[in-house]
Amino acid sequence: MLILLPPSETKRPGGRARPLDAASLALPSLAPQRAAVVEALVTLSADEDAAARVLKLSATQRHEVAVNAALQGAPTMPAVDRYTGVLFEALDAASLPPAARRWLGAHVRVHSAPFGPVGALDAIPTYRLGATASLPGLPSLKRVWADAVTVALAEERPRFVLDLRSEAYVALGPVPAGIASAYVRVVAEGEGGAVRALNHFNKHAKGALVRRLAEERPRIASRDGFVRWADAAGLRVRDGAEGELELFA
Repeated sequence: MLILLPPSETKRPGGRARPLDAASLALPSLAPQRAAVVEALVTLSADEDAAARVLKLSATQRHEVAVNAALQGAPTMPAVDRYTGVLFEALDAASLPPAARRWLGAHVRVHSAPFGPVGALDAIPTYRLGATASLPGLPSLKRVWADAVTVALAEERPRFVLDLRSEAYVALGPVPAGIASAYVRVVAEGEGGAVRALNHFNKHAKGALVRRLAEERPRIASRDGFVRWADAAGLRVRDGAEGELELFA
């Protein structure tokens, strides 16, 4: 099973004094796209006003321009530790034992805007770039990434993909049609059995789900296999729209 996670806008600073090594990242066929996006982001950062406008930064966020300018030589840390926010706080990868972290490295990809999907333990710097940004000199990020990411995922040949990304990041790399997958929506049941989608608890539930998987490390190779595991784990999962599963928070 391969799990796809969205990134977080918030990130932990610092890391090891070892700059980004794009050749070491998962899905190496994405090297041209990674180089193009990083170069465009660094070039944009030479003009603070332009960068703030393109990235829609507030006055208190302008320091992010300098972060992007230094991206190629900045310290790095594992992606699963770099990102903060609700999902990654619920996952709390730093507190997992070594075997669980190794499982994350083998089974989890975090889909970033500048690097595409990276392995959970791939070392990346901090940055500021969202899925819907348009960088000068490049087509839209969707045009840069979508086809290339789909091909790269096909080359990995996972038997089953559990897609926990937001829709904005799904657009940057749909799961190949020939690979079994399920897109997960987190929902809650209200009065009269009405089901509604969640926002904050959506992220928390996804992080908690991935933590549980890393702790138990089940062998899951299909949608049915995931549902069986979830049922046995006391999680409530049911079929949703076509290609989707609903996870009840």
